[in-house]
Amino acid sequence: MLGIIIQLAITWLLVWFFEKGNLSVLGFRPTKQRLRDFIIFFIVTATFCALGFFVQMHFGRQQWKMNPELTLKLFLSGFWWNLKSVLFEELIFRGALLYILIKKIGAPMAIIISSVAFGIYHWFSFGVIGDPMQMIIAFLTTGTMGLLLAYGYSKTFSLYIPIAIHLGWNLTRIFIFSQGPIGNGVFITKDQEPFRTDSYIVFILVTFVPMLLMFLTDYLLIRRYAPHVNGTKNLIAEKMQ
Repeated sequence: MLGIIIQLAITWLLVWFFEKGNLSVLGFRPTKQRLRDFIIFFIVTATFCALGFFVQMHFGRQQWKMNPELTLKLFLSGFWWNLKSVLFEELIFRGALLYILIKKIGAPMAIIISSVAFGIYHWFSFGVIGDPMQMIIAFLTTGTMGLLLAYGYSKTFSLYIPIAIHLGWNLTRIFIFSQGPIGNGVFITKDQEPFRTDSYIVFILVTFVPMLLMFLTDYLLIRRYAPHVNGTKNLIAEKMQ
């Protein structure tokens, strides 16, 4: 929590120094539109992430069960860990720096720079430095996600949509289906064996298709639900409130 507070303080300093602005550029102020968008994008993203595991269950014939050690404390702890990690990354990659880049060089280049940085960052967070194939996969998957998240911010000048997408994916994968660094979450496989396949087609289907479908659906939803939101106009209106 202290780290997030420090990030907010740094964000405020950066925005004030470069644009004489304040934390309103993060679009944290709740509105009906933002809360509705958060719910929609969270559900859509979590659904597509879960779809990948359902496909994995079908082809791998895996059986899943509720974690017998699941408690309210474990659930709250897992949720809070994911929320903190998402907020930490969003404040870095879709916070003040993306806002300043959009103002200085325009949205298209700012989105690309943000997504490339997001992809490279995950080389270190995933611990794949030195493994070329894993580095390529990590960069393509997280960089593509970074494009979507940065686009969501650029359309709204608010972190609600990026946080909803990011949290929907991470929470479902890392905690609901226990595929992350924090151990068992809500569901675990009965045999505790990871998914394996000798078919490249199945591997691609399980690994990439759900993410691509999520990316396309969320992209179209951003255009559908936020076409009326011009970033600059939205920012000016919020400052006037």
